[in-house]
Amino acid sequence: MNHKRKYAVMTAVSAILLMLFAVLGQAAPAVTDADDKSGAVTESAAVQMTDGITAAADSSENNAKSGSSVKKFFNNWLPYLVAGIANGGQYALIAIGYTMVYGILRLINFAHGDIFMCAGLMLVYFSASLNIFISIPLVLILTVLLGFLVERLAYKPLREAPRMSVMISAIGVSYLLQNLAFYVTSGLAKQYPVIPFLSNSVSIGSVQVKTVTVVTPFLTIILILLLQLLIKKTKIGMAMRAVSFDFETSRLMGVKINSVISMTFIIGSFLAAVGSVMFFSAYTTVTPTVGAMPGLKAFVAAVFGGIGSVPGAVIGAFIIGLVENIIKGISNGEYSTFSDAFTFALLIIILVVKPTGLFGEKLKEKV
Repeated sequence: MNHKRKYAVMTAVSAILLMLFAVLGQAAPAVTDADDKSGAVTESAAVQMTDGITAAADSSENNAKSGSSVKKFFNNWLPYLVAGIANGGQYALIAIGYTMVYGILRLINFAHGDIFMCAGLMLVYFSASLNIFISIPLVLILTVLLGFLVERLAYKPLREAPRMSVMISAIGVSYLLQNLAFYVTSGLAKQYPVIPFLSNSVSIGSVQVKTVTVVTPFLTIILILLLQLLIKKTKIGMAMRAVSFDFETSRLMGVKINSVISMTFIIGSFLAAVGSVMFFSAYTTVTPTVGAMPGLKAFVAAVFGGIGSVPGAVIGAFIIGLVENIIKGISNGEYSTFSDAFTFALLIIILVVKPTGLFGEKLKEKV
């Protein structure tokens, strides 16, 4: 009986072991499949992660390239844009003299560019014996006096003369000033003195520019705002507007025409003197004919914006300054020779489209 029980127990144990091995045998492939699936999922996740990292790296690289391109563009073009704005400010200070005189007398003061040149030469000679900060105010005063004398001696006696006579007188004054400058300088170029504050260099980003390049546009805007206040808020400004609107009627109404015209030349000469300080601090060589091209470009700016309009002259001057410097910047200066020609070509196009300039008033003809 005991043997039977032992045999039964052994048989049962053997059966249990066989069943256990069978279960384990079936479970083993199941676990392997799960591991394979898990491994596949892990591998897929790893691939996705790698792709994500690669995409992020590519995006970062593209952003870096984009940032590098913007920085390169900024570094390449910033000097030309800053110089263009500065040149525009210099032309604007000269152009205001042209446009104010024309607005009142209907006269192109061709001697205005030479007054600008004389201001530069005076500072060259005064600074040789006087402190620069004494020389600058002295030059401003003497330039104003020069403009006043030109008006009184060359233009006032011809007030009732035909307009062509006054224009010939203006051309004669221009040549007179140039020849006096040739006599004084013996035709040699003179080095403009160093003005400590304006001749320093400042950094804009990674670009080094002279302080005068940064100061010029801000100083120009301040002077123009003060001029607008003078024209709009003072008696002499009201008289200027009246004479500009109707010369003969203003005279009949008791406006002191001669005083208004003299004040116009004084303001124009003062602004030309300030413009000369800004211009020659950047371009340090003064010659007897140096006023010709800046004066001509300022005149073009006045016509471009609408001669007789102060805001038009200023905007025209800034446009011309920017355009000529952008032309210089194209192809690393390859087309810089054509910068002046392009300026005058642009003027021709504007006058063909709008003969009175950008802000000029339409002329009304009486029938």
